[in-house]
Amino acid sequence: MLAEGDTNLLQGLWSYPNSCCCRLIVSGDSTGTSLSPPSALLHHPNTLFLNLTELTDQQKEFQEVARKFAREEIVPAAPSYDRSGEYPFPLIKRAWELGLINGHIPEDFGGMGLGIFDACLITEELAFGCTGVQTAIEANSLGQMPVIIAGNDAQKKKYLGRMAEEPLMCAYCVTEPEAGSDVAGIKTRAVKKGDEYVVNGQKMWITNGGKANWYFLLARTDPDPKCPASKAFTGFIVEADTPGVQPGRKELNMGQRCSDTRGITFEDVRIPKENVLIGEGAGFKIAMGAFDKTRPPVAAGATGLAQRALEEATKYALERKSFGKFIAEHQAVSFLLAEMAMKVELARMAYQRAAWEVDQGRRNTYYASIAKAFAGDIANQCATDAVQIFGGNGFNSEYPVEKLMRDAKIYQIYEGTAQIQRLIISREHLGKFKQ
Repeated sequence: MLAEGDTNLLQGLWSYPNSCCCRLIVSGDSTGTSLSPPSALLHHPNTLFLNLTELTDQQKEFQEVARKFAREEIVPAAPSYDRSGEYPFPLIKRAWELGLINGHIPEDFGGMGLGIFDACLITEELAFGCTGVQTAIEANSLGQMPVIIAGNDAQKKKYLGRMAEEPLMCAYCVTEPEAGSDVAGIKTRAVKKGDEYVVNGQKMWITNGGKANWYFLLARTDPDPKCPASKAFTGFIVEADTPGVQPGRKELNMGQRCSDTRGITFEDVRIPKENVLIGEGAGFKIAMGAFDKTRPPVAAGATGLAQRALEEATKYALERKSFGKFIAEHQAVSFLLAEMAMKVELARMAYQRAAWEVDQGRRNTYYASIAKAFAGDIANQCATDAVQIFGGNGFNSEYPVEKLMRDAKIYQIYEGTAQIQRLIISREHLGKFKQ
């Protein structure tokens, strides 16, 4: 029983770092009343219990649809797409038909208006099937996010609306040959001429670059090199068929080979002023703000790959024998599996916390970077351990874990490298103590 004045304890329970995974239930009366923290609880004398929150029926349904699609349709097709490098449009179209793409788009513009948490549940399942397919889908979300968070109604209706009407792709055009993690080093220029902006420059490593219907483009509009990044750049929406937009060749990457990654050249590309997001100089904040919403799904994708590695390794360890018994019965292998299981569970909790925070309307930069960095590392560790458990077979392309190991590496690179995430985490952490 809590005394009526124990408000500090109640506040502490609610603000406890893991409270996102919990709900507070008031017990001790016949009505079973559930009160919303913190105000109602602060004056309630009865005992409080912390219970784990279950997924809603709708969330379970989304998760099950995605899981069934991934395991029955993506998994069998993934090896072929990995070998050919062909863009998996039939799978993407099927995902669109099932409602597994464009979940972030608000209902007013034809989407489902899903929260980031809901989208992450879907993403993890799709990534289990193939992270190349999942990356193509997630790049769509990244390309859309600046418009979702900063577009006006006309822009949203025009560019998000069309994606709800047919299976189209878009892309996030920020990275350049000499400006990856150093976004402030972008050299692509946009010069205003009358009611248009003329853009010249080159982008690199653009996912969906050759398949996009339109791009979010970040370009410098203030030529002064001393101008702070927060004012120097502008965000634009660019139609892919605009004269002067020149996609390069598809890159042949280590992993996620069916994902379409290209450089894109902008040569005297004219963009109407109505395609500016918010206004001139607002682009950097828009581009960076999108990451708070897209890094949790990237972490979910890495977790999906790690889960696949764990399941493949476990099944193999229960089939393969050495020294007269299944290799899962050898402590060396069972400990590897235990470590993998621990890491997968913690990565899942990390992305769910980051997603939950942003869905509550709070700035989640700290949690998003933790989730992205941790899950990216875990994906690589679990894929490597899965190959080790498979032994010589793991090194062979006839078995699935070789692909997982190649696919995993990019999670430590794109949408902010593992080192950049640590820089953000340390900055956010130290900032709490300097206030």
